Amino acid sequence: MSELFSRRTALAGGIGLASGMGLLASETLARAAGYQEDQNVHAPGGPVARSLAASVGKGAEYSLPPLPYAFDALEPSIDAETMRLHHDKHHAAYVKGANEALAKLADTREGKLDPSALSELTEKLTFNLSGHLLHSVFWAIMGTGGREPVGELAADIQQQFGSHAKFKAQFSAVATQVQGNGWGVLAYEPISERLIVLQARNHQLNVAWNAIPLLVIDVWEHAYYLKYKNVRPDYVKAFWSVVNWGAVNQWYGLIKRTHQDPAHEEHGH
Repeated sequence: MSELFSRRTALAGGIGLASGMGLLASETLARAAGYQEDQNVHAPGGPVARSLAASVGKGAEYSLPPLPYAFDALEPSIDAETMRLHHDKHHAAYVKGANEALAKLADTREGKLDPSALSELTEKLTFNLSGHLLHSVFWAIMGTGGREPVGELAADIQQQFGSHAKFKAQFSAVATQVQGNGWGVLAYEPISERLIVLQARNHQLNVAWNAIPLLVIDVWEHAYYLKYKNVRPDYVKAFWSVVNWGAVNQWYGLIKRTHQDPAHEEHGH
């Protein structure tokens, strides 16, 4: 088994421990790491899998994945200065915080630090790692693309929410109504094979175990304050114009295949 395979698989298996939401438990994340951002857009999992693969570096330390487009690529919906600060400062801080927490937890296990700080360190890891992974998905589901879902995702949204418009209204309201800081999340719940809309507080609170983020919007004020001030609804409305539904659908397709229940498959589910 290659070092890359081991590292990516370890990342995939540990994601759910941080945020209460899983992301991927498949060797396809390892394969996605081999694709360049401007090549093979049909790689398994698409931009989201590549971003997650880039979110961990050598030695299993977390790393900042590159933004898959220019800082000004999402204008006028999201301005270049916000993107630069958000990615290079805020997201980078979560990466640093997660790695620092892991290092101090290791020192604590070796008796180098007071174990009375374990609760604080564990909370620091959960907060920062959840922020890191959600941002890694966030960058990858934006860009150019159609204004509505495509493919299998479009069909499932229609079937489970009644229409794209009804889904969009629910998601927008959930994101807008987050108290304080947090996220709006469209997730796949693999036990029931259902799409659900969640409202995460901070990065790691009020989420469902094992639910896998597909489409996320960051509603911390640092994501929109320079352009939209405190008017979050305007930012949420503008977000829909930069969703890359092709990328979301590629990620959804990989997630569904990875989590397909063999028993359901045998019975033609």
